[in-house]
Amino acid sequence: MSYRDQNKYFEALRRYERKMDTREYEDYSMLKKRHKMEEDLDKISMARLKGYYEKYHANRERKNYDHFFKKPDSGE
Repeated sequence: MSYRDQNKYFEALRRYERKMDTREYEDYSMLKKRHKMEEDLDKISMARLKGYYEKYHANRERKNYDHFFKKPDSGE
Protein backbone atom coordinates (compact mmCIF):
# COMPACT_ATOMS: atom_id res chain seq x y z
CA MET A 1 0.00 0.00 0.00
CA SER A 2 1.08 3.51 -0.63
CA TYR A 3 1.31 6.37 1.80
CA ARG A 4 -1.74 7.92 0.17
CA ASP A 5 -3.90 4.87 0.93
CA GLN A 6 -2.67 4.81 4.52
CA ASN A 7 -3.59 8.47 4.86
CA LYS A 8 -7.15 7.75 3.70
CA TYR A 9 -7.59 5.08 6.37
CA PHE A 10 -6.14 7.23 9.15
CA GLU A 11 -8.31 10.22 8.23
CA ALA A 12 -11.44 8.08 8.33
CA LEU A 13 -10.50 6.45 11.65
CA ARG A 14 -9.70 9.75 13.36
CA ARG A 15 -13.40 10.21 14.18
CA TYR A 16 -13.65 6.82 15.89
CA GLU A 17 -10.63 6.98 18.22
CA ARG A 18 -12.84 7.53 21.27
CA LYS A 19 -14.95 4.46 20.49
CA MET A 20 -11.97 2.07 20.50
CA ASP A 21 -11.21 0.04 23.59
CA THR A 22 -7.82 0.48 25.27
CA ARG A 23 -6.00 -2.38 23.55
CA GLU A 24 -7.23 -1.34 20.10
CA TYR A 25 -6.42 2.30 20.77
CA GLU A 26 -2.85 1.48 21.85
CA ASP A 27 -2.31 -0.57 18.70
CA TYR A 28 -3.91 2.13 16.55
CA SER A 29 -1.78 4.88 18.13
CA MET A 30 1.38 2.82 17.44
CA LEU A 31 0.35 2.53 13.79
CA LYS A 32 -0.42 6.25 13.75
CA LYS A 33 3.06 7.10 15.09
CA ARG A 34 4.62 5.02 12.33
CA HIS A 35 2.45 6.83 9.82
CA LYS A 36 3.51 10.25 11.14
CA MET A 37 7.14 9.26 10.67
CA GLU A 38 6.20 8.71 6.99
CA GLU A 39 6.94 5.03 7.23
CA ASP A 40 5.12 2.58 4.96
CA LEU A 41 3.28 -0.10 6.88
CA ASP A 42 4.04 -3.75 6.20
CA LYS A 43 1.33 -6.25 5.19
CA ILE A 44 0.46 -7.32 8.72
CA SER A 45 0.19 -3.76 10.04
CA MET A 46 -1.83 -2.69 7.03
CA ALA A 47 -4.18 -5.63 7.58
CA ARG A 48 -4.74 -4.51 11.19
CA LEU A 49 -5.41 -0.96 10.01
CA LYS A 50 -7.91 -2.21 7.42
CA GLY A 51 -9.56 -4.31 10.13
CA TYR A 52 -10.10 -1.22 12.27
CA TYR A 53 -11.43 0.63 9.23
CA GLU A 54 -13.93 -2.13 8.44
CA LYS A 55 -14.98 -2.43 12.06
CA TYR A 56 -15.59 1.25 12.75
CA HIS A 57 -16.13 3.02 9.45
CA ALA A 58 -17.24 0.68 6.66
CA ASN A 59 -19.97 -1.16 8.59
CA ARG A 60 -22.09 1.87 9.28
CA GLU A 61 -25.67 1.63 8.08
CA ARG A 62 -27.10 4.37 5.95
CA LYS A 63 -30.51 5.33 7.26
CA ASN A 64 -33.28 5.91 4.78
CA TYR A 65 -35.23 9.11 5.46
CA ASP A 66 -37.36 9.04 2.31
CA HIS A 67 -40.54 8.45 4.30
CA PHE A 68 -40.17 11.91 5.90
CA PHE A 69 -40.40 13.72 2.57
CA LYS A 70 -43.38 13.79 0.26
CA LYS A 71 -42.81 13.42 -3.43
CA PRO A 72 -44.63 16.02 -5.55
CA ASP A 73 -47.57 14.78 -7.57
CA SER A 74 -46.81 14.86 -11.27
CA GLY A 75 -50.51 15.17 -12.32
CA GLU A 76 -51.06 18.70 -11.01
